[in-house]
Amino acid sequence: MADTAQEKTEKATPRKIKKARGEGQVARSTELNSVIIISFGFVTIYLLGPMIFGNIASLMTHAFTQAPTIEITPISVKAIFADKIMMYGAIVGPLLMTIAIFAFAINASQTGMLISIKTLSPKLDKFNLAKGFKRLISKRSIIEMFRDIIKILLISIVAYTTISGWLPDLMMLGDSSAGHYASIMGKLALVLSLKISVVLLFVALFDYAFQRYDYANNLKMTKQEIREELKDTEGNPVLKSRIKQVQREMARQRMMSEIPKADVVVTNPTHIAVALKYDQKEMPAPMVVAKGQRLIAEKIKEIARENNIPVVENKPLARSLFKLVDIGGYIPNELFRAVAEILAYIFRLKETGEVSRG
Repeated sequence: MADTAQEKTEKATPRKIKKARGEGQVARSTELNSVIIISFGFVTIYLLGPMIFGNIASLMTHAFTQAPTIEITPISVKAIFADKIMMYGAIVGPLLMTIAIFAFAINASQTGMLISIKTLSPKLDKFNLAKGFKRLISKRSIIEMFRDIIKILLISIVAYTTISGWLPDLMMLGDSSAGHYASIMGKLALVLSLKISVVLLFVALFDYAFQRYDYANNLKMTKQEIREELKDTEGNPVLKSRIKQVQREMARQRMMSEIPKADVVVTNPTHIAVALKYDQKEMPAPMVVAKGQRLIAEKIKEIARENNIPVVENKPLARSLFKLVDIGGYIPNELFRAVAEILAYIFRLKETGEVSRG
C-alpha cells in the first residue's frame, strides 16, 4: 500500500504547473520550431526568390559596371563597402525580419509568453554521471532515437525518389549553359527542400505530441504530494480547526460582554435564552445582543441576574427569536408586537424602581 501511495498517478495541479512554468519547464518541440521556420523560409524563397535574386543580380551588375571608374582609396573602399552592405540589407532584411517574427510567433504559440532566467542557472545534476547515464537510457531518449532514425529514413526515401524523377533532366545538363544549369539545379534543390519539409512536418507534429505527453507525465504527482499541497494552500486542518475554535471563543466572549447592556433576557426557560436591547433614540427596532442554548443559555441568564437584568419566560417568542434573528440583528416585524409588550412591561418596572430577577 505504501508503494502504491508513492506512485505518481495524479495529474499535476495548477499550482505545480505554474511553478514549473516559472522554472522554464514547458512542453515545447524544437523539431516543430525548426521545421516550420525552415519551411516558411523555403516557401518565401519560392515566392519572392526571383525578385530577391533579380535585385541582387542588378546590384552586382551595377557594382561591376562602375568598378573601372571608381578611385580606390581607403576612404572610398569603406564608403563602397558600407553602401553595398546597406543595399543588401534592404533587399534581404525584410525576409530575415519576417522569418524572425514568424519564429517568435511559433515558439510563443507553444509555450505562451514565458520569460524565465532559471533555465540559465547552472545545475549540479547535469554533472552527475549516474543521472546522466539514466537520462541516456530513459524512455524519452529511446523514443527520440527512433524519431531521428525514422526522420533519416524518410528524408532518404524522399531524396531518392525526387532525384530519380529528375534524372532525365539532369542527364541533359552536359551541353547546357551555365545559366540553364543553375536554373535546373536551383529548382531541384527547392522542390527537394519543400518535399523534405513536408515529411519533417509530420515528424515534428509527432514530436510535439510526445513532448506534451512527456511533460504532463513528468509533472504527475503522488497522492501524498496532493495532500501536502492542499495543506499548504488551504492550511493544516488541525490548525484551521483550532483557529475556528479560538474565533468562536472570542465571539462568545464579545457576546457575553454585551449582556450587561441588555434590557431583558427572554427564555424557553431552560433550553434557550435571548438577550434584547432597545434604545428608542438610536435603534429602529429591538436588537438581539446575545443568544444561546443549554449551557450558554444558563450562562446568559447567570450574567443577566448578576447585572440585575430581568429574565422573562416566553417559550414561543424565545424559540422564534433564536431561530430568526442573528446576534447583532434587529427583530423582524412579525415579532415586534410580542417583544414590544415585554419591553413595555420592563420599562414600567424600571420607572417604578422594581426589578425582576426571573
